[in-house]
Amino acid sequence: MRAKFYLVGAGPGDPELLTLKAHRLLQQADVIIYDRLVSEEILALANPFAQIIYAGKSKGEQDQVQGEIYDLFLRLSGQARVVVRLKSGDPTVFGRSGEELTFLLEHGLEAEIVPGVSSALAAPALAGIPLTLRNVARSFAVLAGHSESVATANWTAYKDVDTLVVLMGIENRANIARCLIDAGRSPMQPAAFIERASTAEERIVVSTLFDIANGGVEVESPAVFIIGEVVRFRACAAEMRAAESIAC
Repeated sequence: MRAKFYLVGAGPGDPELLTLKAHRLLQQADVIIYDRLVSEEILALANPFAQIIYAGKSKGEQDQVQGEIYDLFLRLSGQARVVVRLKSGDPTVFGRSGEELTFLLEHGLEAEIVPGVSSALAAPALAGIPLTLRNVARSFAVLAGHSESVATANWTAYKDVDTLVVLMGIENRANIARCLIDAGRSPMQPAAFIERASTAEERIVVSTLFDIANGGVEVESPAVFIIGEVVRFRACAAEMRAAESIAC
């Protein structure tokens, strides 16, 4: 018996945003290897007889844990039938799915990526912030916000991208804001943080690059960091809804 491995996106957290294919595979899996941000509600949908293994990574131990995951893949290859490698959001967006897929294929193991709803798209949408908007934003980019990426990024390249979405950037938010201002973005450009998007603990904080750069914004991880004029649409939409309510 040789296992088939599925690199599955679990979406942003709400189980109703899980894809049908991901839900089916969770129920069929013999083994589920899940990351730190996968919600308990998603795991509750799994096959009750499946072996469920935590493989979350904390700061500073990413490479060590990734090596342990590869060892686990090899051990499971002859012991299980369906192995689900469950990642929050979409596995191809800063999820190391490319590396894991390459490892599996190089070792002659059958593997498949199952896309998920990325928090980079879901969080702003659920907060009422469109990433693109006619006459306001025609482009967007998704950035990694951890220390290594911040230190090596060409921030000038992002100066004229209408909307920026930063993942894993809460710890470095002030530095990111300063880099963007230095690159030419307006200090008064609006920005938003969506904490724990799609869950009951969701919280939205709206500010400006200036205030963020000066350490004036308190926010907790995990959160998605959004920068651009589209952030103003959230307030406009709320005002329109309030006006409609009064008119009724």
